[in-house]
Amino acid sequence: MRKNTLFVLFILPFLMVNAQNQPFNLYEGAIPNAKQAENLQVSNPRAPGRGWTEKISIPTLMRFDPVDNLKNGTTVVICPGGGYAGVADEHEGTLVAKELNKWGITAFVLRYRMPTERTMIDPSVGPLQDAQQALRYVRTNAHKFGLNPNRIGIMGFSAGGHLAATATTHFKMKADSSVMDTTSVRPDFSVLVYPVISMKEDITHSGSRNNLLGTNPSFKKVISFSNEEQITTHTPPVFLVHAADDKAVPVENSIQFYQNCVKKGVPAEMHLYPKGGHGFGMVNPTTKATWMDSLSLWLDSLGFMKK
Repeated sequence: MRKNTLFVLFILPFLMVNAQNQPFNLYEGAIPNAKQAENLQVSNPRAPGRGWTEKISIPTLMRFDPVDNLKNGTTVVICPGGGYAGVADEHEGTLVAKELNKWGITAFVLRYRMPTERTMIDPSVGPLQDAQQALRYVRTNAHKFGLNPNRIGIMGFSAGGHLAATATTHFKMKADSSVMDTTSVRPDFSVLVYPVISMKEDITHSGSRNNLLGTNPSFKKVISFSNEEQITTHTPPVFLVHAADDKAVPVENSIQFYQNCVKKGVPAEMHLYPKGGHGFGMVNPTTKATWMDSLSLWLDSLGFMKK
């Protein structure tokens, strides 16, 4: 057994490799940065349309394809939120994927590992390893699925937004140092919905920060995972959505990320609602304006909706 990895010695009966709408293992065999531990994953609905999966130690992807005559070659990897404690994988995952399918976009819903010392050697990098592997997998297999390897984006909600923002700004960092594959893990665009962006104490979501970095992280680690500080001229285009009255994740997270994108010359579009709170998914019930419609127009302006 290779050091610092966990070999998956079993396959759950419901896992079907590469089958559409069925989760399949993100890694073949060894999971990087893992300890040998019992798989305690559990899924249950919190409310109708509000699926929830927690204690994830074996990351998976689930593919959703549009009908062939609509497929335009663009792909989005979706990272549902959940405070790095679980993933709201229905209203911030599968339902979003099915909506993107209507636009001709292929979607992959990522159930990334929850950072915990029970299952990981370094919990802080585990989710990023999974996001990078998901982008690597999609880009490597793009032609097999009829996709364009230069039109692969990432979308994240809440803490999943932090993961997506980390993948957006840390693509030059090899989260898994054992990977020899040189396939680019840079997203071609990024969609961040009420995202946790910063790990700085004054604006972060404390639950996400504590789960990812622990209760007493070093200053260096805080800055490294404060994604507003990691934007460069090479950061891909970004679309942001947030509500001003968000009590869980302060709107300042999106504002600072947007402002620093502007400073670095990164194309960015931000939609701020006066109300809506946190966790509204695709539909903010306080307004008739729909950010998904705006997202469609933004993607079209960048050429990602064309066949």
